[in-house]
Amino acid sequence: MVEVPPERFEQLVGDALDSLPTELGELMENVAVMVADGTNPNLLGLYQGVPLTARTDAYGLMAMPDRITIFRRAICAHCRDEADVVRQVRVTVVHEVGHHFGIDDARLHELGWG
Repeated sequence: MVEVPPERFEQLVGDALDSLPTELGELMENVAVMVADGTNPNLLGLYQGVPLTARTDAYGLMAMPDRITIFRRAICAHCRDEADVVRQVRVTVVHEVGHHFGIDDARLHELGWG
């Protein structure tokens, strides 16, 4: 396990989001990305919300934002050094953003983002 301070970890999540293609970032609607310590060592990230592919006209303008949570302690526990944390944060961010776009776990694993 490697220890990455919360501020540094948040920076890594921001860097991973900034590395996404601009076109994808522009399509992300009503989604908040946050960092939490987490309690489940096997849960690196979590998407909660209505994927873009499932939204209908009934989704509405007043819907609460979807949430992507990236779990710092779980990722740090799975990594050997900070370079490994950087890689795992990127994989986890892309994986959870994929869920926002309606991509399921099986397909994300096929694409190498599992």
